[in-house]
Amino acid sequence: MTAPAFKDEYDCIVIGAGPGGCATAAMVAQAGYETLLIEREKLPRFHVGESLMPEAFWCFERLGMLDKMRESDFIRKKSVQFVSHSGRESNPFFFEKHDPRENSTTWQVERAEFDKMLYDNAAEHGADCRDETRVLDVLFDGDQANGVTLQTSDGNPHSIACKVVVDATGLSALLANKMNLKQDDPDLRKIAIWSYFENAERETGPHGGATIILHTEKKDSWFWFIPLRNNITSIGVVGNRDYMLEGRGKPEEIFAAELQLCSAMQGRLDKATITDKYRVAREFSYTTSQQSGPGWVLVGDAFGFIDPIYSSGVYFALKSGLLASDAIVAGLQADDVSGEQLGNWIAEYGAGTQWIRKLVDAYYVNPFSFGQFLKMHPQYTGALTDLLIGRIFHEGAGRIFDDMDPAIQAATAGKHE
Repeated sequence: MTAPAFKDEYDCIVIGAGPGGCATAAMVAQAGYETLLIEREKLPRFHVGESLMPEAFWCFERLGMLDKMRESDFIRKKSVQFVSHSGRESNPFFFEKHDPRENSTTWQVERAEFDKMLYDNAAEHGADCRDETRVLDVLFDGDQANGVTLQTSDGNPHSIACKVVVDATGLSALLANKMNLKQDDPDLRKIAIWSYFENAERETGPHGGATIILHTEKKDSWFWFIPLRNNITSIGVVGNRDYMLEGRGKPEEIFAAELQLCSAMQGRLDKATITDKYRVAREFSYTTSQQSGPGWVLVGDAFGFIDPIYSSGVYFALKSGLLASDAIVAGLQADDVSGEQLGNWIAEYGAGTQWIRKLVDAYYVNPFSFGQFLKMHPQYTGALTDLLIGRIFHEGAGRIFDDMDPAIQAATAGKHE
């Protein structure tokens, strides 16, 4: 079946059909604006990043996807747990103990199916959705973005005009690379090696769908354990690039060597069999020096990437996509697609996401222990759970750091004495 012809001009072109791009496209199209959503790969397609934060619930509600998520057979995630370098397991952080409402249960998703659900939802909201379509360049008139040049699967190029370009290209960061906006975090240059295993040992009962984070003996790396459907578990190890890769052999050899340093994960894999190849990804955290400009805006991982330890990626993509869509719709209504208008949400968004960045930094401080911190400051148990849930866009979200920052400094000072 031949795809319909592209329009000569759209109000909004969204590049990338991950969670951020699909959320943006759905809401701009729902507001009545001509919206083109472009994805370079054929959907459904593989993507890592299976674990969601509970606060994604409100994004699904706004996108009209709650019933679809409720009806899905994705594994329900009700808690998260941490295992120390010595093998000591924390008490699970059960989200519903902190907030008994439905939104405290989230999902562990296979991204191929989940992203296709979001893509179809954007189409249902009125977006013109095209996969197997590659954007070759974003077009500018001076500093004003005003269209794209794209290539379809048949090899034919098309130049299409628009009023707003949304870069939702993930780690490819099309515009950020084109405009030299990326700023890598030198302290978070990580590498992930992962695969999928059948019959890994899981917890039972309500904790059975938990994400588990496990440190290795010397805290040079950590493992994730994410239970999926059909008794398949996503298991990966993350560490500094130099430590993980230099002179250590093939990915499967590095994974096996790190597994020997994590007895708690060994026990979970005693009866498991691998079902896929080992995969390697560069997990370099970065920010961008500018996130919007005349006729363009960044969302999701194209905006910035935070270390995946707290499973914040999909939620941040959805949240940034929804915030950007509000700015785009208001801008189109007012005939104002300035960088200030398209980015009027960025300060609020950055104020919230900074707390997850600080929590990531705290995890990698070798002598610091969250468990010991909570023993000394039990009043912050709820505040920490708020961060793990993703409840960060409110005044006081970072109050835990009033005492955590001095505790980290003290732990670091003690290490060097």
